[in-house]
Amino acid sequence: MRQTVATAERFALRSAVSLVAASAAGVAFAVVLLVVWSDWAPVREADRAISVASNGLVGSSPVLAAVLRGVTRLGDTATLTGVVALAAAWLLLRRRPWPAVHVVVTAAGGGLLGLVVKELVERVRPLVDVQVVTAAGWSFPSGHTLGSTVTWGVLLLVFGSVPRARVVLTPLVIAVVVAVGCTRVALGVHHATDVLGGWLLGLLWLALTTEVFRRWRRDRGMAEVPVLHGLVPEAADDLRPLAGRRLHVLHGTWRTAAQLLVAWCLLLGVLFCLGSLITAAGPDVPTSWDRAVVEWAAGWRTPSRTAVMERVEDHSGTGPVIVAAVVACVLALAATRSWRPVLLIVLGLLGEITLFLITTSVVDRARPAAKLPDDLPPTSSFPSGHVAASLVLAVSVTVLVLRYARGWWRWPVVTVVLAVPLLVAAQRFYSGVHHPTDVLGSVLLALSWTAVVAATTLGPVPADRAVVPAPPRPGS
Repeated sequence: MRQTVATAERFALRSAVSLVAASAAGVAFAVVLLVVWSDWAPVREADRAISVASNGLVGSSPVLAAVLRGVTRLGDTATLTGVVALAAAWLLLRRRPWPAVHVVVTAAGGGLLGLVVKELVERVRPLVDVQVVTAAGWSFPSGHTLGSTVTWGVLLLVFGSVPRARVVLTPLVIAVVVAVGCTRVALGVHHATDVLGGWLLGLLWLALTTEVFRRWRRDRGMAEVPVLHGLVPEAADDLRPLAGRRLHVLHGTWRTAAQLLVAWCLLLGVLFCLGSLITAAGPDVPTSWDRAVVEWAAGWRTPSRTAVMERVEDHSGTGPVIVAAVVACVLALAATRSWRPVLLIVLGLLGEITLFLITTSVVDRARPAAKLPDDLPPTSSFPSGHVAASLVLAVSVTVLVLRYARGWWRWPVVTVVLAVPLLVAAQRFYSGVHHPTDVLGSVLLALSWTAVVAATTLGPVPADRAVVPAPPRPGS
């Protein structure tokens, strides 16, 4: 009997974690807010001393400043919005709509709460000698700190419903949230109390939304579990990438690797031969057809079109391709519960980048334009890396959509996806950084290599493999 009572008491204590956390964070935040609002001299001087010391250290080290700028991006609005959207898409694909709604509402509500408090307090940002980064708006609380606390925290509570994931995610999320807060002070855009206020307000909002979600679960008759076990423990199988399946990626891995290596070498030889034929008269001498197309594209340049094409270039480099590939891999893994689509995308891009780099270094073809942009990468013209990378990713996504998805909506998605490399190719022509034969070489590289990778990595669709369902028809 005593053991039963003790177990019940421990369960009740663990279940009250969110209320206790909300109360403690609320009281602590109220104290910090009162101190900041009253501009208490000892705290003001401490804030000033911390800002001066950290700015002196970071301002004298460009390498450290670059590292801190990278770390602080884990808490900016663009990153957090993308992470929340990706997590919500994963949950929706796994038929868990209510946890997805909870993640979105918690993250969005935390952002709005921070804006309201900033307008009420109206604290100016610290004045530092070396302006490492700039930030607009009021200072208290730190929006990056608040956003990272709420967003990464709610993702931990949801995806921490998987026991093994919880062991890994808990220290990782804590490290990210602490690191983001510290970078805001080190970069000179926030006082230390701004960051402390962001942590406390984030914990308060996170605890309150957690308790609301748990009460909603109780009202629906769901089992009540300690919050430390995650918010949706019954969904653990749906949150795992393979939902308890053993990891069988490929049968005959060594034979598959050998096939890919042979195909890679053959394609590299074809690209060498094609590049040698194009540059037979010299690397700086384009064919008459190449020259005519480049001159025709130059005649289309206007300030408005140039502005549009600059935006296309900004979103078609290595960074955007990597981000798009990560998103595609996560969504494909969520929809198919298989690592094969991930292998298609990863091996496709790895093969593309190695073929591109080796070919450009050997062929060494000059760019067509006389006046080139200052930020061009130090690679030659043949083939176009931008076009090849975007085409590999677009074709891979197209293959996966047509293979696993069902319904009419596949075709608009495929149309939009395939339009991206066409737009990238148009931008490369318009800016005068590639010949038409450079783009044709990229098309040969991308289509051939993607076809080989798809043939070797994608087997038949298993009968038990999840697919993206067709949306219900209106009125059904």
